[in-house]
Amino acid sequence: MTTNALYEVRMPIEVRVKILLAEQRKTARELAAYVGITESNLSLLSSGKVNGIRFATLQAICEFLDCQPGDLLVSNKGNSTNEDENK
Repeated sequence: MTTNALYEVRMPIEVRVKILLAEQRKTARELAAYVGITESNLSLLSSGKVNGIRFATLQAICEFLDCQPGDLLVSNKGNSTNEDENK
């Protein structure tokens, strides 16, 4: 499997950063500056193209968005592409 093919696989964890930002009318630029990460890394996180997140980063994102980690990270375990094809 190539690196690009890895990004095509639906991850069982949905990162809801973009949704929460839109609901609160805040920008990714503001969030990145508050957390202390680049906008590029925030974009990768938002699109689910990362393998992990540091607890300190997660805490800072939650502080900025006034949310809990469970609001930010949602399990899509039952909604994977492979399961949909088998129905």
